[in-house]
Amino acid sequence: MSTHQRAGGGTATDLTARISSHPFFAALVPHHLGALRETCTPVSYPQGARLFTEGGPADHFWLLEHGDVALDLQVPGHGALVLETLPAGTLLGWSWLCPPYRWHFGAVARTAVTTLRFDAGLVLRRCEADPSFGYAMMRLVTPVIIDRLQATRLRLLDLYGPPGGRRRQR
Repeated sequence: MSTHQRAGGGTATDLTARISSHPFFAALVPHHLGALRETCTPVSYPQGARLFTEGGPADHFWLLEHGDVALDLQVPGHGALVLETLPAGTLLGWSWLCPPYRWHFGAVARTAVTTLRFDAGLVLRRCEADPSFGYAMMRLVTPVIIDRLQATRLRLLDLYGPPGGRRRQR
């Protein structure tokens, strides 16, 4: 279980301002921002706290406001392999979008982290009830999925590719 505490969130207006101030949510209309606000809780995690574990229930996602989170994968005989480190301003978590709603990776706070945590079940129900909201969310989250898969592919090539066949630097 993760060690976390609810961070001071202020009023609903303050929370809406925190959500809308992030470039990640810039394309959302006010109605959609309000729908997200209703599913959001500010939460802080200390350095070293595990936000979620590979295979566990994917029932939240986070917008990282401050701090860094490492995505890891458990490798038998080797422990946790860090695949990517996510900085502030990044969305954490997309496994909540598709059944079986289980995390594909784990996540641990590399530094103290302040987040906006969203209830994925509530967001999914809103997506189903309001197709325009659902489409807006898919347009936001799909590039995150593509970026994470690409980062994982490159990391695996670095780790397991032939020594002379390492990826080219750009």
